[in-house]
Amino acid sequence: MTQDELKTLVGQAALLYVEPGSIVGVGTGSTVNKFIDALAGMKDQIAGAVSSSTASTARLQALGIKVFDATEVDELAVYIDGADEIDHAGYMIKGGGAALTREKIVAAQSRKFVCIADESKLVKTLGAFPVPVEVIPMATGRITRQFAALGGVAALRLKDGVPLVTDNGQHILDVTGLKIIDPLGFESQVNQWPGVVTVGVFAFQKADVCLLGAPGGVKTMLF
Repeated sequence: MTQDELKTLVGQAALLYVEPGSIVGVGTGSTVNKFIDALAGMKDQIAGAVSSSTASTARLQALGIKVFDATEVDELAVYIDGADEIDHAGYMIKGGGAALTREKIVAAQSRKFVCIADESKLVKTLGAFPVPVEVIPMATGRITRQFAALGGVAALRLKDGVPLVTDNGQHILDVTGLKIIDPLGFESQVNQWPGVVTVGVFAFQKADVCLLGAPGGVKTMLF
């Protein structure tokens, strides 16, 4: 199966975790787009969704799914999102789609996090994928130097030759050269640096379930 077919497979499998009548937390990215397309088939059975990005909001609304603001909802039963990397404990790197801050907010609002990914995203140790860090622009230089002290190389993410601006109006540093042995400790440390909005290590908001697309079908991992 192609990677696109695997994404479709896990996107459809995630429907099993959607409770009828509920408001669903929806992430961002190409795999999540497959879930959104599948969710449209049961839109009359749910109350709506809370979205982690303007891109996902637009896709949901185009398919006739009502989108609530996160502030309108106290708690979500489930949050469905992808990952750039996930390890065997359910810790993840996320933010390749530049929506990491809002993704982490919606994940924290949800009782269960269901990660959907193809099996290429499963790793023993996080860090081969560049770690996204959303930052306030004036802190970029200092945060770059702090990562250098940890052995990492931080590069400002560009779009069309200029710094990418997130939905929150901030910039993103992508950090390479790291092996994240202690995801909880790493997330806690970096989040304390002044100017960091969010680090794209999801350890405190880790996955509860991972639906992993493989050539033989969908593998379910529980954490």
